[in-house]
Amino acid sequence: MPAARESLLDAAYTALGRRPWSAVRMVDVAAVAGVSRQTLYNEFGSKEGLARALVRREADAYLAGVERALVSRPEPRERLAAAAEWTASAARGNALVRAMLTGCWGERLPSPTLSAVPSSSAVPAQRRADGPLPSPGDFVALVRDRAVASLVAPGGSKSEAAELARVCELAVRLGVSCVLAPVGEGGTAGLVRDALATVRSVV
Repeated sequence: MPAARESLLDAAYTALGRRPWSAVRMVDVAAVAGVSRQTLYNEFGSKEGLARALVRREADAYLAGVERALVSRPEPRERLAAAAEWTASAARGNALVRAMLTGCWGERLPSPTLSAVPSSSAVPAQRRADGPLPSPGDFVALVRDRAVASLVAPGGSKSEAAELARVCELAVRLGVSCVLAPVGEGGTAGLVRDALATVRSVV
């Protein structure tokens, strides 16, 4: 029931924008989505299951945005700058992405455990959501690895690959730092461009 699941996640996300997660009621989420409360419980099992699924969806959407940013420019430095800019922008517009990238969940947000939880769900998407959720360090590694994959030259040496990974991680960490301390003129992309221009690198 993918359409109902997405409608329920949309309703939960909208509710979270209006009130703290502790005040979000399952019956209200179901009503806004136009499905029965039983359908909601069949999909997610519990409010904790709904929270995990919501966090997983927002994590996937953030990483999909990273992938788009990494192919949006022809030049390697511009790709890294675009990915860092996306990171800062996504976190500004989405409190869950900000929490996932920084580990600062706050009282208004759900804060599901990052480790896997026992799952008896018949819904494959929920079994995935019940698996381990990415920590801030996991996100750095995931984005770094995607950046390396988008930039690596065929036949490159091990030392070039290691240097590329180091430069990509620098760009990712700069992007995350701009989530915590936004930059002014030039923005996140400008900061990353300037930093990469000072590094002897393979990009």
